[in-house]
Amino acid sequence: MVFSSHLFLFYFLPLMLLLYYLLPFRARTALIAAGSYLFYGWANPPWALLMFLSSGVDYICGLALVRLANLPRDGKLPPIIPKEMPRTKGQKAALIISITSNMGLLAFFKYYDFTADNLNALSHALGMGNGGVPILNVILPIGISFYTFKSMSYAIDVYRGDARAMYSFTDFCCFEAFFPDLVAGPIVRYGAIEQQMRSRQHTLDKFARGVLFFAFGLGKKILIANPLAHVADSAFSAGSLHWYDAWFGVIGYAFQIYFDFSGYSDMALGLALMMGFVLIQNFNSPYQADSITDFWRRWHISLSTWLRDYLYIPLGGNRRGGSRTYVNLMLVMLIGGLWHGASWTFVIWGAIHGFMLAVERFQGKDSPYRRLPMPMRVAITFGIVCITWVFFRAKTLPQAWGYVSCLFAARHVSMSANAVAADLYTPLHAVVFLLAALLVWKAPNTWVFTRRVTLPRAALAMGVMIVAIVLMWTEPENPFIYFQF
Repeated sequence: MVFSSHLFLFYFLPLMLLLYYLLPFRARTALIAAGSYLFYGWANPPWALLMFLSSGVDYICGLALVRLANLPRDGKLPPIIPKEMPRTKGQKAALIISITSNMGLLAFFKYYDFTADNLNALSHALGMGNGGVPILNVILPIGISFYTFKSMSYAIDVYRGDARAMYSFTDFCCFEAFFPDLVAGPIVRYGAIEQQMRSRQHTLDKFARGVLFFAFGLGKKILIANPLAHVADSAFSAGSLHWYDAWFGVIGYAFQIYFDFSGYSDMALGLALMMGFVLIQNFNSPYQADSITDFWRRWHISLSTWLRDYLYIPLGGNRRGGSRTYVNLMLVMLIGGLWHGASWTFVIWGAIHGFMLAVERFQGKDSPYRRLPMPMRVAITFGIVCITWVFFRAKTLPQAWGYVSCLFAARHVSMSANAVAADLYTPLHAVVFLLAALLVWKAPNTWVFTRRVTLPRAALAMGVMIVAIVLMWTEPENPFIYFQF
């Protein structure tokens, strides 16, 4: 089920909110859990069963972590494992089982065919035949990258003593399958939402802000991301382009993925607020960043902080010398690239970002780059990000290298490029492109704009949502970009 569909907007969401506010507090958790599984399993019920089984493993591991600590109950609540308490072998085994089960699911569904294909290619290159590893054409369950990371945060937070375990399996299913953030984030860590599972406030201001978030998120998707998708599709499907057409296409894609993904995050934040939950900000004007380091403080914040806290810091972070720091940065970003998809294009995307993070760390705060004017630093950073988006968007490495060569006028341009250009520069595309640029560099982001709910802002939000809904009926269902991850 997709947020930007009539089924969700006119049936699922109104029914969920009506039942939610009619039921007592404890029953609301069960409603969210049941509704979330319906939401997730609507297109493919076996995916919901897979997530349910995964949740069962993590729930049992969480209980084992607490019970193996032999701590007295803290009233009706599970005790928090003291950080200073030595962890037993049983607790370590429970954590390993949780992490292994989640990583095993991710490895099979997302990386099996990629690994098998590369092993067969390597075997063929070495003259050892075709390898014989079967290609299973595994279908990737939507959102599996997100909910497996959520589950791992639960086990790790309980193990570290950063959060309580859950005694109620219904509560855990509500956390794990929470439909607003289930399929495309933000990646909600258990420690950040644990207390809200037990108690949270429901206020008119919070609900109103949630409506604004949802309205603007829907507008981002329908009014900006979808039209710019045509720009990106035309540019990346062309065999060759003039350099200025190639830049127009990749900047169009940069705008598309930002408004598509941040639009989904806005809608998720809004839906959560309508039910009293406060999730973290996932985007903070990332294209206003003046370095790649700054970019990752602003882009997909829930993923970058997850990788920092659960991978970069455990690897040693910057505590083991400069060389190890650079290795850790590269390794984390390579894993971040693979998290997005099983393809060498994603590996290169992550490698470029990791390399730039290491370079900026090496240069330090007093580098000549830091003395450049702010607008120049923002422009350079955006240019680098756009180049990396080529690898993120391209379907194959040859296509990516070919597009990069077009960006720098290093490729022969065929006559067909003129026909592609005519498809790029339509009046609609030009208007939406300029609107996207204004919103990216001149307007406050949604998180800031919705802090105060005023009548003019509410009227603007309602206008945007009405126009988006009207246009939504004229388009085929268009899933969000991050559904594929």
